[in-house]
Amino acid sequence: MKPLETRWAKCAAIVALAAMVSSCTLVPRSGPNKREIYAGSVQQEGDAFVVAVNDRVTRATAVVPALGFSPEFQRAGQLGSDTIRPGDILSLTIWENVDKPLLGPEGQVAAILEEVQVDGAGFIFVPYAGRIRAAGNTPESIRNIISSKLEEQTPDPQVEVRRVAGDGSTVSLVGAVGAQGVYPIERPTRTLSTMLANAGGVTIVPEIAQITVLRGKTTGKIWFQDLYDHPELDIALRGGDRILVEEDTRAFTALGATGTQSRVNFTTKDLSAIEAIAQVGGLLTTSSDPTGVFVFRNEAEPIANQVLGRSDLSGAQRMVYVLDLTKPNGMFVARDFVVRDGDTLYVTEAPITTWNKTIAAITGTLTSADSLLSLGAIGGGT
Repeated sequence: MKPLETRWAKCAAIVALAAMVSSCTLVPRSGPNKREIYAGSVQQEGDAFVVAVNDRVTRATAVVPALGFSPEFQRAGQLGSDTIRPGDILSLTIWENVDKPLLGPEGQVAAILEEVQVDGAGFIFVPYAGRIRAAGNTPESIRNIISSKLEEQTPDPQVEVRRVAGDGSTVSLVGAVGAQGVYPIERPTRTLSTMLANAGGVTIVPEIAQITVLRGKTTGKIWFQDLYDHPELDIALRGGDRILVEEDTRAFTALGATGTQSRVNFTTKDLSAIEAIAQVGGLLTTSSDPTGVFVFRNEAEPIANQVLGRSDLSGAQRMVYVLDLTKPNGMFVARDFVVRDGDTLYVTEAPITTWNKTIAAITGTLTSADSLLSLGAIGGGT
């Protein structure tokens, strides 16, 4: 055979082998190609809806977890700083205008009762005045009660009541705060934001910090940033509240021809497709297909019906959203498309990448075959 004919024969063989290999799944790759993804669509008797993302789709799917406190939390007024509560400690000083006082030795001007603790039922005991309800009253109210009871036994008693440090109204703070612990509710720390500041503030990125408040059997959660963006959400605290500060646990999975293939945590409250791609190192210039950016998601029934313009779907639906970054508005659409918790971001390989892998596999095989033939020829000639 002539050299030119030999070269043409080799080229034809390479093309035939390339077609054969590319039609099989022998070429290594990072995942399915666009054709295989579309093959799983409902339109082709699959079980997923494949939807090209446009402005209407971005608006329908722009759902961000709404965190906030219920009206029960928001209606609660601030605690009065002088209101006595179970567990508080009082200091009492009683003056009597007699030579032989009831509460002290003869000649003593005043009787001092230090660290009188309010019991769990809300009462204190004062000699000669008996058991007095303190919880729910102010120091002034308690002073009047004690004076009226002692007036029956000693003339014109003068009573002073002071509220000192106690554990009657406290909250516990745990998680990503400067100093975890149990803190009393005092005049400067009667709201959530001031109590957090008293504990040293949050120690994680504010944009992804979430605050959970547990009050009895009721739970409320809010973004830390919303406390300052919406002052009306800065709720008043109650004794026994448990406050947890933690980092946002939402994440998405990145696969395919991206800079990183891993599970990636959210770094902002709202994460767009463009930000998600950038967060994993962007598209690979040597292998990524900008027309094949896919987001796989189990979409809730109301959103799925809205996206597809239907009303007959029931339950969560498998959705595959397609982003084409090469379109005139492709970058804008990707910037507006919101990535959600549990999404899978997948970027397909460019067709030329698959072709190059196929050619590399074939030429590598031919080179190996030529080497074996050369070895055989040498072996046969010796």
